[in-house]
Amino acid sequence: MSSIDPSQPRKIIHVDMDAFYASVEQRDNPDLRGKPLAVGGAAARGVVAAASYEARAFGVHSAMPSVTAARKCPDLIFVKPRFEVYRAVSQQIREIFAEYTPLIEPLSLDEAYLDVTENLKHMPIATEIALEIRSKIKDITGLNASAGISYNKFLAKMASDLNKPNGQAVITPKNGPVFVERLAVKKFHGVGPATAEKMRRLGIETGADLKQQSLEFLTKHFGKSGPYFYGIARGIDERRVRPDRVRKSVGAEDTFMQDIDDLDIAAAELKPLTEKVWGHCHTKGFSGKTVTVKIKYSDFTQATRSKSNAVPYASCKAILETATGLLATVYPFKRPVRLLGVTLSSLTSETGEDDGEQPQLGFDL
Repeated sequence: MSSIDPSQPRKIIHVDMDAFYASVEQRDNPDLRGKPLAVGGAAARGVVAAASYEARAFGVHSAMPSVTAARKCPDLIFVKPRFEVYRAVSQQIREIFAEYTPLIEPLSLDEAYLDVTENLKHMPIATEIALEIRSKIKDITGLNASAGISYNKFLAKMASDLNKPNGQAVITPKNGPVFVERLAVKKFHGVGPATAEKMRRLGIETGADLKQQSLEFLTKHFGKSGPYFYGIARGIDERRVRPDRVRKSVGAEDTFMQDIDDLDIAAAELKPLTEKVWGHCHTKGFSGKTVTVKIKYSDFTQATRSKSNAVPYASCKAILETATGLLATVYPFKRPVRLLGVTLSSLTSETGEDDGEQPQLGFDL
């Protein structure tokens, strides 16, 4: 694996909006400012989509069941999400990015990577670009953004968390490897709880521990992610900022008002999810070869089942039939089902081009 040339490092900015959905709601409703706020459903089946910093102080966070959030913060205010507003604000932010570089890689509505090594403003210092961008976002949208600046995507992402909210940080080529060595692997972007636990069992708890492992060892235990872990342990991440790519997967899921323990009823709930996924793919001109069904039970444990075709699925009906068959493989359910999801992956455009780095696009119904 080659390393970054310290004489000519890339200049990558990761911009991350601060508590985006919640901040939009507080911006638009002055009565909500300074108060603990959760975007999401307040019902017993609801889930927090985003939490204001006032709510986070009580331990409320995204993906938390609403009942748990309300228990942690009795004064928590729930607001229904307005995704059309969030998308419109996101587009405003994207237009600001485009004033500086065409190399924009969105990760979601509220964060993106920018490669400003060669930028449209001919500004030599990436930290000044980040300051300007954050200032323009504030002026145009009224919202705060944080930013991380570094010579690769991994470290830019890590840097954007260092001075949140409404701040920015830089990790230089000189400091990158040392920064990684001192960091707990569970805080690495791209290392989820299951991977972190697996690393812990292998005696890997810090970047320094990870750096001690050979490429062969990491590939043996982590497969295709092995080379990536080997690189970032040394402050190396050669992934490019790549705009406008085919997405890796498209998914939709729904949490039910009441748990379901009947197969026919559960199977019927797959139809609107499949139609949502297929509708987006068909509109954008691509399909996929792999269907995955996600099942979350009443105790919040979950299972997934997948099936791949040699060729992309050609219709919504075919995806639904596959999803229904996958769901049947876990019946009788070990517990009643509270959530189902359908994802189409291994995506291929109509031109036959395939790209596997873009993150999943998710829909909540």
